[in-house]
Amino acid sequence: MTQSNRTPGAIADPAVVRTMFDRIVPRYDLMNHLMTFGMDFRWRTTIARRAAATGDRVLDVATGTGDVAFEIRGEGAREVTGLDFSPEMIAAAEAKARARDSDITFLIGDAMALPFPDDVFDACTVSFGLRNMPDYQAAIAEMTRVLRPGGKFICLEMTPYRKPVLGRLFSLYFEQIMPIVGGLLSGDTAAYRYLPKSVAAFPTSTQLVMLMRAAGLTNTHVTILGGGTVAIHTGMKTGQ
Repeated sequence: MTQSNRTPGAIADPAVVRTMFDRIVPRYDLMNHLMTFGMDFRWRTTIARRAAATGDRVLDVATGTGDVAFEIRGEGAREVTGLDFSPEMIAAAEAKARARDSDITFLIGDAMALPFPDDVFDACTVSFGLRNMPDYQAAIAEMTRVLRPGGKFICLEMTPYRKPVLGRLFSLYFEQIMPIVGGLLSGDTAAYRYLPKSVAAFPTSTQLVMLMRAAGLTNTHVTILGGGTVAIHTGMKTGQ
């Protein structure tokens, strides 16, 4: 497949992205809260409730330090698995699980080749992780594969911000101020310069819905949050 025909994917090689996330683990949770002005707590609750309402067996892909997985378990899902390709992120998630005496399973794994059979999960969530995957449509198709018929795909992700006036203010914060703050707190300015670039290259909500439908998801729905900077995309796997 030539580059011109390739389904869009992350702007950096997976090995580079993995190493970057390994480096920023110590300040990862703090930066998430600061970057979103604390709104990430509410967003996590929203997707966790949707996932848990779908069924008891839920997979959280790109789980990071596990906050979404813990929220899903807290909302009542009985069997929650968190998967991430960063060993350091999974180590941090497992440390949290031990401290909380949680029964969540955390695994190091590749979202592009999930280590599960077909049709096993009631819901699959991915939060702020899809834009780091090398092929968006293939990643969505892989997450759809492990869903049972009637299962739900739920994606929380930043989305390119298009509003003219507020867009300039958001761009100033996101592209100039946030990398400086992130660099000071984490010691890794490069990681927080990558973030706005990766969001700018990510598909719009309409384009992402098209990728979801091409991957076999129906009943697609989009909820815009954060003044238009974040979106929750949901879709259902059909079939018998």
